[in-house]
Amino acid sequence: MTSHLDQVQSFCASQRWFGEKGHDVHVEALATSAWLSDAGAWPAVRIGFVYCSGPPGAESPIRVYQLPLSYHREPADNLGHALVGEWVEQDLDDTEVWVYDALHDKEATPYWLDGITHDRQLDGLEFHSVQAPDSTVEVPEDAQSLVLTVEQSNTSLVFGDVALLKVFRRLEPGSNPGVEIESALTEAGSDLVPAVLGSARGRGPRAGGGTDTGELAMLTAFQRNATDGWSFATSSVRDLYAEADLHAEEVGGDFAAESHRLGASTAQVHSELAKALGTDVWEPAKLVEHASAMQRRLDHAASVIPELEPYRAGLGRWFDALAAYDQPVTVQRIHGDYHLGQVLRTIDGWKLIDFEGEPAKSLIERRALDTPVKDVAGMLRSFDYAARSLLADHQGDQQIAYRAAEWATRNQRAFCDGYAEVAGTDARHHDVLLNAFLADKVVYEVLYEARNRPTWLQIPLSAAAQLAEQ
Repeated sequence: MTSHLDQVQSFCASQRWFGEKGHDVHVEALATSAWLSDAGAWPAVRIGFVYCSGPPGAESPIRVYQLPLSYHREPADNLGHALVGEWVEQDLDDTEVWVYDALHDKEATPYWLDGITHDRQLDGLEFHSVQAPDSTVEVPEDAQSLVLTVEQSNTSLVFGDVALLKVFRRLEPGSNPGVEIESALTEAGSDLVPAVLGSARGRGPRAGGGTDTGELAMLTAFQRNATDGWSFATSSVRDLYAEADLHAEEVGGDFAAESHRLGASTAQVHSELAKALGTDVWEPAKLVEHASAMQRRLDHAASVIPELEPYRAGLGRWFDALAAYDQPVTVQRIHGDYHLGQVLRTIDGWKLIDFEGEPAKSLIERRALDTPVKDVAGMLRSFDYAARSLLADHQGDQQIAYRAAEWATRNQRAFCDGYAEVAGTDARHHDVLLNAFLADKVVYEVLYEARNRPTWLQIPLSAAAQLAEQ
């Protein structure tokens, strides 16, 4: 029989949340937590910590992923897609077991809900409930779980259409920015993020010795009947394309009013974060440091993506301007990975979600203070993507291409207008900051599309051309 580590490696390599697909990976070890299930109960349930080799040159040579495990004495019905492997488990009296990803096992997931609801404390595991201000959310103890399929980096389950449990897959020691930020906003009474209802922390062995502690999961109020911003926006774009002889503001599905409200909500959240978690100031020397890092990313991208080279000098001028910026910049906690997929339109208005930051960055980087202009730049790029991502179905149609650009510009302006009305400051008046962050985002997009979606490469390249000419 194949070793259990080989089976774990094979399973992880096939999962979307496993971020080690660009290099040779070897699972070094599988550590496990205390049992969440009672002695003698089947399925037996506990949390697995998968230790695997990271990419060459990474700051940490070992990456740790969370793989909750449920052990069955015989093959489970309807769980073939979640089968991790089959082996003899010494910790279960040398019983031959079929082992599954417990998050897909409806018999296993109640342990997480029960743990949070009752503040369970196990060896190395801590579950905590939170009573959000003015919260009326009550999660039935017998609520069934349903795994959502939209997650890329983590796994989310809905319990009884009432609560959402986000289980973090890649683990790092320290405070997870999503738990930290969303909890702070919940405690401050914000109605612009889903209320945090609880969380789970775990302690596991550190590669090389010692132990590490960090967040494992977060429970929040589930937003029923919500539409994610990307789906909402692209529906508007489809309406526009169907009426190609009309301007964006003339189409029944005009999105500008929603973009304006989203801008206002974004500014309000930034204000709430500044009050709850404080601010600082970047002096000019710090801007030089950031500009240098942006230039290095541009140089690397242009060296491996030839299509970017014609715009290298023009984009670099914005980084030069940032390095020469002689005004202090106020910084604070921000979203960090802000786009239309990170917002929900509910019956009560817009809500912001997923404050973990960019998945590829370290925890230290994701928790660092930054300028809110970075979030603004991220959303402006997302509007451009929403408009242009559907152009593949209209190749060569110049009128449609013109309408796409018009839609993007109209909604970018509306977003900035809404933001400025609440914030009292307009990111467009800080063109050096805004364009530097836009250029840096475009460089990231070029690399991503070239590696993952070559047919979309023209979207960031078109933006690169516009920024390079300004």
